[in-house]
Amino acid sequence: MMLYRSLDAVLPRFRKIFAKFGLTEQQWRILRTLWDTDEQPLLALAETTLLPSPSLVGIIDRLERDGLVTRKRSSKDRRVVHICLTAKGRSLEEKVMPEVEEVYSTIDARLTEREWQTLHRLLTKLQLEKTTWESKLAKNT
Repeated sequence: MMLYRSLDAVLPRFRKIFAKFGLTEQQWRILRTLWDTDEQPLLALAETTLLPSPSLVGIIDRLERDGLVTRKRSSKDRRVVHICLTAKGRSLEEKVMPEVEEVYSTIDARLTEREWQTLHRLLTKLQLEKTTWESKLAKNT
């Protein structure tokens, strides 16, 4: 419950920004990833954003409809589809990120550098534990 309460304390501020720019949280996760890489294969994007591929396709459809991304088939393997950021998608970053960074700054001010390092280390440990649990479950099925 503590993790949910922590998310509940933080996410509403971000959701307000996303809503202001007509984005869902899932669309934000995709755009945020593409702002770092410009282009990613669909399956890699699913892994990075933690969105299941079937859900991701519909979200990409809406982002494409809004002119923020395009799809491009791989020239090496036609089964692979790359999701590419458009100029409009890139320009949205310049509008959204300053507001997001402002929220990050207010959150950042709540903890010392050492506390952030500890939190990051512990959250990383939990993520690694998830991978271990999933491996054990896969072996038992």
